[in-house]
Amino acid sequence: MSAPTLHLMVGLPGAGKTTLARQLETEHHALRLTKDEWMMPLFGWGEFGNKREVLEGLLWTVAARALSLGLNVVLDYGLWGRSERDDYRARAAALGARVQFHYLDAPFEELWRRIDARNKAPLPGDVPITRAQLEEYWKIFDRQRPTPEEMEQP
Repeated sequence: MSAPTLHLMVGLPGAGKTTLARQLETEHHALRLTKDEWMMPLFGWGEFGNKREVLEGLLWTVAARALSLGLNVVLDYGLWGRSERDDYRARAAALGARVQFHYLDAPFEELWRRIDARNKAPLPGDVPITRAQLEEYWKIFDRQRPTPEEMEQP
């Protein structure tokens, strides 16, 4: 039996991470864990504070169990920081799983176009994002964009 794969989505809101995650879920018979789909049902509207970290911990527990059972997993988080990406790579290795990064990038104006459209016709679980928030996210992510070499590391 081959080792399971942990698929890790990397990118900003509006880049297409969840769309690709759904595709990978089907193609690789994987458990897909999309953080944004859990936030609103669990915590409702408002300031999330440390709730994202709590949820990520819970979802990782589920992902780790699935990987240990030989199931492929898609973690649809965003993983903006290099240290986050390295952490999940190490976690997967400790479980004997392979890692496949999926880095989705788009120009700022394209991201905003997609987010604005999503804001106007949200689906259940969609969290509205303002242009000012996206600008701030862009600045944070821009300092830690992954390199091709990083994405190819096992």
